[in-house]
Amino acid sequence: MKTNDYYVNSSQLIEKCLKGVPFVSEIKFQEMAKDLPGPDFIVILRQAGRDSKLIIEAKAKGEPRQVKDAVNQLFRYKQEFPGAYPVVCAPYISAESSEICRKNNVGYIDSAGNCFIAFENIFIERNGNPNPNPSRRGLRSMYQPRSSRILRVLMCNPGKVWKLAELKQEAAVSIGQVYNVKQLLLDKEWVKEEQEGIRLFKPEALLKNWAEAYTFRKNTVYDFYTLKSLTQIEEEIASKTNQNNIRYALTAFSGAARLAPAVRYARATVYISEDINRVAALLDLKPVTSGANITLMLPYDDGVFYGSREVDGLMIASPIQIYLDLKGFRGRGEEAAESILSQVIQKSW
Repeated sequence: MKTNDYYVNSSQLIEKCLKGVPFVSEIKFQEMAKDLPGPDFIVILRQAGRDSKLIIEAKAKGEPRQVKDAVNQLFRYKQEFPGAYPVVCAPYISAESSEICRKNNVGYIDSAGNCFIAFENIFIERNGNPNPNPSRRGLRSMYQPRSSRILRVLMCNPGKVWKLAELKQEAAVSIGQVYNVKQLLLDKEWVKEEQEGIRLFKPEALLKNWAEAYTFRKNTVYDFYTLKSLTQIEEEIASKTNQNNIRYALTAFSGAARLAPAVRYARATVYISEDINRVAALLDLKPVTSGANITLMLPYDDGVFYGSREVDGLMIASPIQIYLDLKGFRGRGEEAAESILSQVIQKSW
């Protein structure tokens, strides 16, 4: 049974898209029975004394997963309507979703005014219009502190297939959070669901989208100045925190210098799990509001430590975390982030 009511707006979109075609003399809409399988409605175009048919599948979401489902449905419906041109309608069709349609010779129309219709002697294409009603609530929830722990586990173990219970335990979150994040990732097709569980499928797309939403300013940032060299102070931080059972991890340029050195840096950046003022006092660091050459960060969530590793006797945050932190530094930070991506992260994929 059809339960999607988006077809009501879709008919208006179709008419708006096609009414400017000079050789189309008439546009008629044929609504289908809601209690029977089939397209949401059919559009009949009168041109040059003959009729052409469009079969329309309307979706309330235009994410890649829903668009693939619509394309598959339209292929099945074409058996009943041979010669008809299939079209997907949705509130917004992203570049990735539009590519799915084009590769399958399926048209699309969205509420933003983007469209692609190519059959017989009709060719209409409009692209580049932004989503008029962006709803990022789902993605925002995926990048919340505890939910992002799940992403770190997936990104740091890219080839592993995870059962939800295993992912829950590894990320130290609830099973409900794992399920919700899984659904969001499936909609984007950033993970694949297999018989044994879920597996990361498009890690780079996920990482870059995450980087757009991320800022290291989520952490509580403390800036200090020291006359000691950066290497010396980084080594002393390791020594003092180890002596006092305090967790730490070098990140940003400090981490990148140990994994994929690309640029010189003038500021050390280190995650400290607790007692930052105490650590600063032990190291004789001077708090400053400008001219800092060392930043200590109290993490917004313990997940930032996931995947940390020891390099040359120092604990380094995971390459994923270092990449995210570097992207917040314009210019040299972005350059260092891309080096981490190409030299370290992509090789693990």
